[in-house]
Amino acid sequence: MTTLNQQATLAVNALAKQIKNRYYPAYHLAAPAGWINDPNGLIYINGVYHAFYQHYPYSEERGPMHWGHAISKDLIHWVHQPVALCPGDEFDKDGCFSGSAVNDNGVLTLIYTGHNIVKETADERVIYQVQCMATSKDGINFEKHGVVLTPPEGIMHFRDPKVWKEDNIWKMVIGVRDKNDVGQVYLYSSPDLRNWTFEQVLAKAKNNQGYMWECPDYIKIGNKSILVFSPQGIEPDGFSYNNQYQSGYIVGHEQTDAKGKTQFIIDQDFVEMDFGHDFYASQSFYGTGNRKILMAWLDMWLSPMPEKADHWAGCFTLPREMTLTPQGKVKINPIKELACLREKPTSIQHISIDSRELDTSIETNQCELILEVDVTKNRAERYGLIVSRSADKKEGLLLYIDNQSKRLCLDRSGSGKGVKGVRSMPLPEHQKLILHIFVDHSSIEVFVNNGDFSFSSRFYPNSEQRYLTFFAENGHASFDEFTCWQLKSAWPF
Repeated sequence: MTTLNQQATLAVNALAKQIKNRYYPAYHLAAPAGWINDPNGLIYINGVYHAFYQHYPYSEERGPMHWGHAISKDLIHWVHQPVALCPGDEFDKDGCFSGSAVNDNGVLTLIYTGHNIVKETADERVIYQVQCMATSKDGINFEKHGVVLTPPEGIMHFRDPKVWKEDNIWKMVIGVRDKNDVGQVYLYSSPDLRNWTFEQVLAKAKNNQGYMWECPDYIKIGNKSILVFSPQGIEPDGFSYNNQYQSGYIVGHEQTDAKGKTQFIIDQDFVEMDFGHDFYASQSFYGTGNRKILMAWLDMWLSPMPEKADHWAGCFTLPREMTLTPQGKVKINPIKELACLREKPTSIQHISIDSRELDTSIETNQCELILEVDVTKNRAERYGLIVSRSADKKEGLLLYIDNQSKRLCLDRSGSGKGVKGVRSMPLPEHQKLILHIFVDHSSIEVFVNNGDFSFSSRFYPNSEQRYLTFFAENGHASFDEFTCWQLKSAWPF
């Protein structure tokens, strides 16, 4: 008898035979076919990285959530595994929603949200969500153990558990939408992963901070604690909060009172983690060298996702290492392992142009670029790069400095199919601007000044051959140093 997991795996493998590769990533993690959203259960255990993800294996459209699964030895080269979790039991009949993975004395253990629709209604709050457990002896096949935590009375949106061990006690943060539509994060503790005790509301939304806080994560680096989450319901405010939903973090510290109770004290209020169009539901884990690494969904709700025409939808960001400076500044950089993909290097010292474009023969389908610019020397109104420019110059993705607004801008309005819009951030208060850029067929990730800021966006070029152009409008611009590598594919096919 074929199990639900086997049926799902057969379905996604059959769908993968129909995939077109025009937008499919060469070195980002994506499902073999079908729909993908939140990263789940990221863990390094027994010398292997595991990445699970929200997945619908039967179609490129979103459906009842399963858990897809891939493994890697280096976070770069991934191998797809059978579908790990399928909905259908009484506690997860309408979806195996997001969650996390832990090493429980050598046993790979998943804690996830069982999603249940109480009744078909236009009111999205009429649901029932519980936290469930599954374990594996071989890291591939999982046995469900049912519900380990039910929601407080009156709470329906209660999901996305992130679990970790601290001083021999298991801790869990869960995203909550309360009866008054206020987003918050609850903290629980357990001696055994099965019996959980509510500890406190770790943090909750203030004015315009959202009606639901999804995908919480609690990260300790040095003497600081970083509460990461993805709020829903924040209204746009000028240059900020312009995506459908956001992802970001609050920086604080822990303080123990006279009764021995530990509180999370906020030092820095909510900050967006990424300034691009497509970054959501990040999750962190410990990699080799005790590094704190995170990955996110490199897409956004309500995006048109032109790749659906090719029988797949969605991918992950590059793995990124999170660090904290002595001054308490969060920095997020691409992991060093990505350097293994580099080939065919090109370096150019000092590029100078006046009110014109400078075309190059550098291909930008799958590449890594590093550009250094002294912003104090340039007088052009706008200057920067046209990435993935078509040979006929009708399409291109713009990454540029706007000297009038003093902002760094990413403009995908003329980049190809389906997606438009500009995202920007204030120019850093430095003389030198360092841009570290990764392009992978239908995505761009830009890391600014060694991880101070980032842009992550999808775009969908029509042209198969795409190149790099430097440009300056109405004035002079110079680029101090430029290095480019073509990047090899990380997939075996």
